Order: sequence, then structure tokens, then C-alpha cells
Amino acid sequence: MAKEPAFICAKCAASFTKWSGRCESCGAWNSIEESQPLSAAGPAKKTLGGKRGATIKLTDLATQEAEPPRTMSGVDELDRVLGGGLVPASALLVGGDPGIGKSTLLLQAAARFARNGLRVIYISGEESAAQVQMRARRLGLTESPVMLASETNLRDILTTLETEKPDLAIIDSIQTMWADNVESAPGSVSQVRASAHELTTFAKRKGIAVVMVGHVTKEGAIAGPRVVEHMVDTVLYFEGERGHQFRILRSVKNRFGPADEIGVFEMTGKGLAEVKNPSALFLSERGKPAPGSVVFAGIEGSRPVLCEFQALVAPSPHSQPRRTVVGWDGGRLAMILAVLEARCGVPFTGLDVYLNVAGGLRVSEPAADLAVAAALISAREDAALPPDCVVFGEISLSGALRPVSQTENRLKEAQKLGFTQAITPSQKKRSGDAGLTLRSMEDLPAFVEQIFGER
Repeated sequence: MAKEPAFICAKCAASFTKWSGRCESCGAWNSIEESQPLSAAGPAKKTLGGKRGATIKLTDLATQEAEPPRTMSGVDELDRVLGGGLVPASALLVGGDPGIGKSTLLLQAAARFARNGLRVIYISGEESAAQVQMRARRLGLTESPVMLASETNLRDILTTLETEKPDLAIIDSIQTMWADNVESAPGSVSQVRASAHELTTFAKRKGIAVVMVGHVTKEGAIAGPRVVEHMVDTVLYFEGERGHQFRILRSVKNRFGPADEIGVFEMTGKGLAEVKNPSALFLSERGKPAPGSVVFAGIEGSRPVLCEFQALVAPSPHSQPRRTVVGWDGGRLAMILAVLEARCGVPFTGLDVYLNVAGGLRVSEPAADLAVAAALISAREDAALPPDCVVFGEISLSGALRPVSQTENRLKEAQKLGFTQAITPSQKKRSGDAGLTLRSMEDLPAFVEQIFGER
């Protein structure tokens, strides 16, 4: 067994197993010193020991480097979620429920990027090349210069990518990849972690953008170790209800653009079509105003989006009333019900409560609190709000209404779609009303009294 180098030259960092007066590498005299171990704590086989690595190049904060050029796909909704186009040498992770349309979206994106001049390779570990070609014929993408392959061996895939030198590589999916240096079955935690690490490192080293598809668990998170989301630059989730034709591509992490940005698509017979005006689409099937229906002016990423909250309150035949929520946080609903009962005297004891966000959209911002409260009271009192009214505001536990950000953008979007009045929390600073009739509320009891009458 060969000895580890124990001496190092201070001039050129060459290592030797024994000391000498002159360095054989650079010729300097008296420059060889005994090297100190990098790590001495812990078992010898588990530490770095005395072997040294190369010195890395350091820069400072004032150093200015040219921003890498982005490539636009031509699909505005996709480019928006990516932060303004595809960044070279980036690693992206796309997750979503089975059958939601991940492979369809990425095949369409690969075709658009290929038409815009990028060299694209689509590697499927779940389907054969003939099956991918069949989907491409159905989507009308056969004329796009996309190269296909069906393979799961990670070593063969990296060798092919190194030889072909594409600009974009799509791996479908990361759970099917198999690294022969890891002694576990494909899809296991070790295999997913190792495959994601190798692909991410390869993307940075070779300047190739890599998109990985990831399956999700029952809870909606990416299956496998959470560290995979930390490795990559961008994490996108493809959301939507099976019964709706709408699909939401949401950015939950993006190192090159705003996080929580959304892109809206519609599933058609020829694939996914982008939706230019999501607000109009979400409200297109609203119909006549009914009790429990409230329009909420929200902010998704950097743009305002209007959607409809639907509530139903009915007497419960059970001893424990039901609380069913679709598209919103169930814990937040329980909080609003408690505030309505404690601060406004509106009881929901013995009543089943159902809350739904129409269109398959998921809303997470606290600004929807007032819209939810309005929908609940409207359903309970069987009194519909005006059809041309939007509602937004945050509710505190004391019953006070707190102002929300980007109020003016919310109101402008509402006016664009034909709404004439808005119910909002009172604000000290107001830049403009965007042409709408505003009804400002101080707290939740005042809102209930003015809108639904004194209790």
C-alpha cells in the first residue's frame, strides 16, 4: 500500500512522501514543509485525512460578471414561471400528480426550445421512443428537431450527453434513473439522491440545462429525499384537478427569478394551451351571483388573479360537523370560523361547512381571509353579494382587518374585468382607487353589520 504524501511545497503545492531540500516540481529550495492534516477529528477512514485538494479561485462582491443569456420558449406562461426564459447550466425539477400532464408540457416545451435554435435531447425512462413519438404525433410536434432516447442507466446517459453536447436535456423521470455505483433498486432514496446529484453537477460543469421530472407523494411533495429540491436551481409544481381543464405551473423555488410565480394552461385535445388572461377564464363560468359566491382579487407571483370562492353551509346530521376545503388551507378556515363566532356573534355550531376555490386554483395568501368570511356569512344568511363586487383583506384574531400589499394592482385587474366596487380594509395611504367604488372596513364586526345587516 502506497504511502500518503506527508510533505508539500509551499511554492507550487506539489506533494511528496519524504522531505528533500529542493522541490522537484518547481525547483525551489527549502520550500518543502510537513503537511498538516485537514481533518484530525473522528475515525481515520471517515475523515479527509492529510490529502490536500486544489486551491479554489476567490472573488469579491464587487466583481461583475456577465449575466448568462436566457433562451425564450415563445410560450409566455412558461417563460414567466422560469423567470424570463431558460438559463444555461441550470438544473430544474418539475413535479406533479400522475397524469396531470408533466410529460406533455415538457415535450411541448422541448419542441418550442428546439424551434428557437437549442439542441434538445429528451430522455424517457418510463416510455419507449416509439411511445414518445406517438404522443408527439398527437400533439403535432413531429416537425420539431428534438432527439429522443429511452434509457435508465445514468452512466450511459451522461456519456451520451457529453458526446452530443446539447443545450437542453430533459430526464423523464428522476425516479427511474439507475446509477450502477449505488447498491439499491431504482427509485430508492439513495438512487434518487445520487442521480440528482450527478445530473446537477454535470449541468454546472458542462453548461447544459437539465430538466428532471419528479413524481409526488400523496401529500403532494416530490417523492424521494428533500435534499433533491435543495440541489437544483428551480423547483416547479404542476397542479390542477382532474375534473378541470385548467393546469397551474407554479414556481416554488427559483434562483433566477421570482418564486411563487404561476403559469396557467388549459388541457385541450392537442395538448396544453397557454391562458393569456387567467382571471377571465376562472370567472367565465360563474353565472348568476348566488349565496356563498364571492370574487377574490389575489396576487399570484407578480400578477393579480381573480378567482371565485364558493361556500355552502348546511345543517349537519352528524354529531361532529364537517369542514371540507378544496383549494385553501383548512387550518385557516377553522381560524376564520372561530373569529366569526367569537368576535361577530355568527355561530356555526351544528352546521357543515364546505369551501371551494373554483377552477382548480390553490390560494395560499392571507389576503383571502375577508373573501372567505364573506362567502361563509353569505351562504349562512342566504344573501348574495353584488355581482360586480370584489373582496380582499386579512383578518386578525382580534377581528381587525389588516391591509394587504399591491392593493392598486388588485383593483386595476378587477376594473379591467368589469367590476365596479370593492370591499377592502381601510388604509392610511391610498395611491388610487383605479376607478372603483371602494367600501373600506375597519374590522370584521363592522363588515358583517354593513354588508349583511345588524345582528
